[in-house]
Amino acid sequence: MSKSAASLSRRLFAETLGTAFLLAAVVGSGIMAERLSGGNNALALLGNTLPTGAILTVLILIFGPVSGAHLNPAVSIAFALRGELPWRRAPGYIAAQIVGSIIGVWAAHLMFELPVWQVSLHIRTGAGQWFAEFVATLGLLLTILGCVVRTPAAVPYAVGLYITSAYWFTASTSFANPAVTIARSISDTFAGIAPANIIPFIGAQLLGMIVAVGAARWFWR
Repeated sequence: MSKSAASLSRRLFAETLGTAFLLAAVVGSGIMAERLSGGNNALALLGNTLPTGAILTVLILIFGPVSGAHLNPAVSIAFALRGELPWRRAPGYIAAQIVGSIIGVWAAHLMFELPVWQVSLHIRTGAGQWFAEFVATLGLLLTILGCVVRTPAAVPYAVGLYITSAYWFTASTSFANPAVTIARSISDTFAGIAPANIIPFIGAQLLGMIVAVGAARWFWR
């Protein structure tokens, strides 16, 4: 294997493994939170929020030096649009993220002794939810792109903090990630989303990403 091929393999495996851990945390903490909250939805959401923000910080610190720790197709497309990720690598990144996210969901199901294959019945739809996903993704990409320009070392912490807060100020609880959206449709748990609701969520996420890329070029020349 050539050096470049080995490097690409490491990058793709890092994206797969990182996204798997992210989804294991999102879905697993949702299951645990729902079981322990005694029917208190606010407490369950808090129990889902804190582990997600924490694991994002850790994963970006671990895998950032390997692949950039995008862990999100919207982030990979944004960096490709900015010329910071070769377009030929973007499909591999996106595929790795989707595969990893599905593996992470299945891992969470296995850990909690639930059926591995599920289809979510959790309805998340409506103009408010779609706008929330636009806002969530716009804010996430601005957080990343703004920090990359001025304080790259702050990216892991800024992303973790942003997602922690966005869980609470967005009506959709801030998916802000097409791979996460797809994977959560195969988990009929606290974090799930019905498959029929995926397309509008992803459309809103990609629109938020495009606006963020344009805004970043204007803000940080």
